[in-house]
Amino acid sequence: MNKHLKEKIGESLSSVLPIAIIVLLISIFIVPIETGTMIVFLVGTVLLVLGMGLFTLGADTSMMPIGEGIGIEFSKSKKIKIIALLAFLIGVIITIAEPDLQVLVKQVPSIPDMTLILTVAVGVGVFLLIATLRTFFKWELSKILILFYGIVFILAFFVPKEFLAVAFDSGGVTTGPITVPFIMALGVGLTSLRSDKGAQDDSFGLVALSSIGPIMAVLILGVVLNPSGVTYTNYISHDVITTQDVAKLFFQELPDYLSEVLIAVIPLFLMFIIFQFVTKRFKRGQIGRIVVGYLYTFVGLVLFLVGVNVGFIPVGYLIGSEIGASSTSWLLLPLGVLIGYYVVKAEPAVHVLNKQVEEVTKGTIPQKAMQLCLSIGVAISLALSMIRILTGISIFWFLIPGYAIALALTFYVPKIFTGIAFDSGGVASGPMTSTFILPLAIGACEGVGGNVLLDAFGVVAMVAMTPLIVIQIMGLVFKLKTQRSEADIDEDDDIAIELDDSDDIIDIEEELDNEGFDYQTET
Repeated sequence: MNKHLKEKIGESLSSVLPIAIIVLLISIFIVPIETGTMIVFLVGTVLLVLGMGLFTLGADTSMMPIGEGIGIEFSKSKKIKIIALLAFLIGVIITIAEPDLQVLVKQVPSIPDMTLILTVAVGVGVFLLIATLRTFFKWELSKILILFYGIVFILAFFVPKEFLAVAFDSGGVTTGPITVPFIMALGVGLTSLRSDKGAQDDSFGLVALSSIGPIMAVLILGVVLNPSGVTYTNYISHDVITTQDVAKLFFQELPDYLSEVLIAVIPLFLMFIIFQFVTKRFKRGQIGRIVVGYLYTFVGLVLFLVGVNVGFIPVGYLIGSEIGASSTSWLLLPLGVLIGYYVVKAEPAVHVLNKQVEEVTKGTIPQKAMQLCLSIGVAISLALSMIRILTGISIFWFLIPGYAIALALTFYVPKIFTGIAFDSGGVASGPMTSTFILPLAIGACEGVGGNVLLDAFGVVAMVAMTPLIVIQIMGLVFKLKTQRSEADIDEDDDIAIELDDSDDIIDIEEELDNEGFDYQTET
């Protein structure tokens, strides 16, 4: 077996295994699960592990190099209008190609599928354009976020309340496993040729802005159409008794996901061919690796989506509905914390984000620290979501204070942490959230007799919100530690620096002046 593939599968196994163990323990001690359903879940787990391993390897060798290459070519060009147009088209294409978008479409049958798909795609396209221009003109991310989230919350007061949670969920759902690696690599490429101090900070934030686009676009659609009688599609349970039934179930679903992922991958592959034809950026060996990477991505995503959609949806819904309808419905709260802590580790795009953060920051922000903060954030979000389900509190009471805190923190943390935090919100709310956490929330809501559209939907939005706060708190701790270590150097200490280059001397003198240090220069 390929050494890198073996490593990736090992990582995905360690990420998914805790969820499998939690479900097994729940089936033994709390909610009995039929043998056939449990076998479906275990087969789905195996497919998920293999799929995530193949996908992450494919993303590393195909989507990431292409995204970074396009970003570098953009940064070389001076034709801003053409770059803006291309950024918009790329945003539209990769969003239509995103398999997670189908999850959103199925949730809102009151609006035609293609209308919703194009609305979301245009939203991502417009905001990817804005994000690209931000890196060129060095606009401050925090001010842009405050402006557009302010518009989002104003629009939210004018849409039907049944439509509100679905609109906010769209921001997390559409930044999925296809979109995130490409957009993140694009950001690194856009800033790679810059030598200024803010280049590293500006390499993050593209996913953050692209996550706002779908929310705003769907809210505007809700204001214009004002859909009445918003409904959701119930999950269909399958009668599975024998192992043959299990095999039939997976093989029946396989063609749908094959075609779905094929539709997702083909536009990206065509975009790569056109890009290579125009720029001649990649050499023959690199092209071969990228093509193989696309195959890994395709097979991995098919296995992953079949595994989570067929194996995880019925189990999540069953656990939620049984516990919600029982006298111990309060167990939903600690269960939400436990599942939330581990489920984010199984999101394929999270591994891509954590690796990229460590590489861009040269190990200053390690993968383990990122993963811990994301796990804590999602655990908190699921605890709050279960409180919503048990009490019926409006999602506004969570989103408005949550985003207010997140946006306020942007003024106190290093800029790079703002970009990483708001990127992580879109990354954390991926296919595992929509195919396991959402069914769990819907089942729990039906079990306690709540309103599914008001109380269960919105869980994706909650998962997308809490990492914004937790990652920035990590940034605040990082800033305080850095200040404390700098304070350990006594201002009265004499430090001698020997330099040969006069340009270096001038640069250091400017930096010392900015920091208020006393110094003497001897030649």
